[in-house]
Amino acid sequence: MDFIQSPTTRIQTHPLIRPRRLRVTPALRAMIRETEINVKDFIYPLFVRHGYGRTPIASMPGIDQLSIEEALREATQAARLGVPAILLFGIPAMKDSIGMENFAPDGIVQQAIRAIKREIPEMVVITDVCLCEYTEHGHCGVLNMGEFYRPHLPQGYVLNDETLDILVRVALSHAESGADIVAPSGMMDGMVEAIRDGLDAAGFENVLILSYAVKYASSFYAPFRQAAEGAPKFGDRKSHQMDPANAREALREGQLDIEQGADMIMVKPALPYLDVVQRIRTAYPQIPLAAYNVSGEYAMLKAAALNGWLDERQTVLETLTSIKRAGADLIITYHALQAAQWLRE
Repeated sequence: MDFIQSPTTRIQTHPLIRPRRLRVTPALRAMIRETEINVKDFIYPLFVRHGYGRTPIASMPGIDQLSIEEALREATQAARLGVPAILLFGIPAMKDSIGMENFAPDGIVQQAIRAIKREIPEMVVITDVCLCEYTEHGHCGVLNMGEFYRPHLPQGYVLNDETLDILVRVALSHAESGADIVAPSGMMDGMVEAIRDGLDAAGFENVLILSYAVKYASSFYAPFRQAAEGAPKFGDRKSHQMDPANAREALREGQLDIEQGADMIMVKPALPYLDVVQRIRTAYPQIPLAAYNVSGEYAMLKAAALNGWLDERQTVLETLTSIKRAGADLIITYHALQAAQWLRE
């Protein structure tokens, strides 16, 4: 009775401010939600190869190497679900020291671009511009050996400027085939400027560049290397991809690519580097920012879901929300089709 008659006591013993009021119902939670993922945020990667049908990728359940016909089917499904863009990776018929098919008119990616743009003209087609899938050594550039040998550099070192010349040829070949965006991923110094100059000189000033500006030498790429058949035959890629310990360096890399003409920049991988995504977003609020939810991140969630350890739907949507919350405008994700379906439901 004393408690009821004493408003002062009641105020002191019960919280005045109750944040939980804002969480009482689904409608209230939705009204004040700070971050919303949308199907328009997604870019869907596809692996295209010569031949017919699909070849499952063991380390990436649900993701396959695709023939041109199957890639078109997958892109069509993406378009129906509202996914606005795909990112093409090619697996060539033959490999050599510089990756000749990478810039051949009848290369696998060039064929895929033409097929997809012919049937789904509204689909934004992005192409990976690198050498690793196309070279017999599996590295991201021309190596210091043979006709390119420089005695003052270590044998097998990835040569920067010789690689730029090839990257320009690749980007031009993709643009001629109808690509909307080219995405150089080799982390070569000056790659954006070289490609921009090459595209503009050839009349492709409206082809955009999405630069892998901040790409770490990450162990999370392992399933991708199986999928793209692009693992290095020796050594690693630490001489050009970034040290995972560094964050300030990411700001410099981003600034350089923006100054050289990148229309968008990317952080890769996403989840272990959300702090870097946030730093880049804060430093360069004017530039569209993508984050790549890479193969290893996909594989971990898939494995846990297949074992019944996690709810795949809830975990994937939470993961994608965290990437957008950190500051990404666009998310490259192998879960794009599933996430699009879940959002629709």
